Amino acid sequence: MERPRICITLTGKTLKENLDVLDKYRDCVDMAELRADFLTDDERLVVRQFPRLAGIPCILTLRRVVDGGKFKEGEASRTILFARALSFAEADKSKNFEYVDFEEDFHVPSLQDAALAFGTRIIRSVHDMNSPVPNLVQRLESLRTTGFEIPKIAFMPRTLDDVTEMFREASFLTDTNHILIAMGPLGLPTRILSYKLKNYLTFVSPAGEDSGISNLGQVDPVSINSLYHFQSINNETKIFGVTGWPLTLTSSPSLHNSGYKGHGMNAVYIPLKAEKFESALAFADMVGMEGLSVTVPHKEKVLEMVSACDQKVRTIGASNTLVKKGDIWYAHNTDADGFSRALLTFTGLKDLKGKKVAIIGAGGAAKAVAYAVKMLRGKACIFNRTINRAKELAEQYGFDYSGLGGVLLSDSRNDTCKLLKKYSDIIIQTTSVGMNATLPATDKNDPIYFYSFSGKEILFDIVYVPSVTPVMARAAEAGCRVCNGYDMLRFQGYEQFKMFTGTDY
Repeated sequence: MERPRICITLTGKTLKENLDVLDKYRDCVDMAELRADFLTDDERLVVRQFPRLAGIPCILTLRRVVDGGKFKEGEASRTILFARALSFAEADKSKNFEYVDFEEDFHVPSLQDAALAFGTRIIRSVHDMNSPVPNLVQRLESLRTTGFEIPKIAFMPRTLDDVTEMFREASFLTDTNHILIAMGPLGLPTRILSYKLKNYLTFVSPAGEDSGISNLGQVDPVSINSLYHFQSINNETKIFGVTGWPLTLTSSPSLHNSGYKGHGMNAVYIPLKAEKFESALAFADMVGMEGLSVTVPHKEKVLEMVSACDQKVRTIGASNTLVKKGDIWYAHNTDADGFSRALLTFTGLKDLKGKKVAIIGAGGAAKAVAYAVKMLRGKACIFNRTINRAKELAEQYGFDYSGLGGVLLSDSRNDTCKLLKKYSDIIIQTTSVGMNATLPATDKNDPIYFYSFSGKEILFDIVYVPSVTPVMARAAEAGCRVCNGYDMLRFQGYEQFKMFTGTDY
């Protein structure tokens, strides 16, 4: 099976603007889709020139508003524009549109005949911007009115389960003469793993796209090639990934995919947005994933879903790493070791003996940190919004605990500040508060906004995007030594890499 073609979607207002974008990415793509519905009125009149100027196979698309496009003028006007673009075909077919996109309900015999006569293949498309399209195999077949057409179905999934169902139905297809796409951020796996869907092509968009199609979830041409190794994905490719919610930004794909490339491995690591952990596991089983990194908020849920857990996972009560062996998922935890290595590297300490440590949060990451602090012989206090969770984690290791944040009475806040001051040799921030946040620090992006740093504290924030979180900025301004979580990500990722591949990073 040939790999799917890479088609860049062009949404500029003029032909020149689109050609400039195409020239920027020409080495990364096989073909271009001209979204003529984005062109100005005057530019639409000369759209016929575009294939000759582009110099690569082109798709002509005039997408209606109802299908997620910009064309508002009605079907009569659209028919005329299609006719202008397809007429006066040149003997050199490379100067004509090689493909034209007609929706399922758009049937104009004269246009269809012209396309067939001029060698322009029809992409017969269905778009649902609100919900999944059921019975994909049957629906694809119904779109094939002639053998010259390429049926396309694109829909907006409501959950990752809808994406999993797309891959399940695609497993029954025997040809590559179709296009299946799940749109939006949930649908990113359908772009990267287009080969698994047996797709004719996959769509990409320029980086920083702001034309209004960014909600479609298309990856940029450079990333799909250099980051996800799209052109080398085949039936032998091992698939790994990271799952969490909302999983807006993660450096894990870059870390793991760089490792695979460096070792010459046929493998790919993809982001997998899943609101429910069971949905991520179902998708992983469907596409044959062999390893899965687990992040917020699913690290504790793993223990409910996976029975094969190592002793460290059972002690910590959370897992960030799953490895598939046969039909069984095995749960591990590399967060604790990754954190220990990063903290000791940053501080220059050999252990935490004699140190009093504040752990902010009581979730899956905090559980790994608490385990690590105990193993490093430190004394700690767990601070968490839900005090019962702080108490439960603290008692496991003989630590102190306290409430945190929310609506605090002045007396309770004073108590919290006193405890924080007592355990302020090293403050470890383990929550997602501050992730993707901007300065300045507020009660919304700084979990200990009420605490005044003396400048003597060491602050370690496991968040790494942004590289300086609001609480880090506030601590640094007071003279504290601060560190983000990138090295923790890196060190735990190296350990995951070895678990996934059997090779040192």
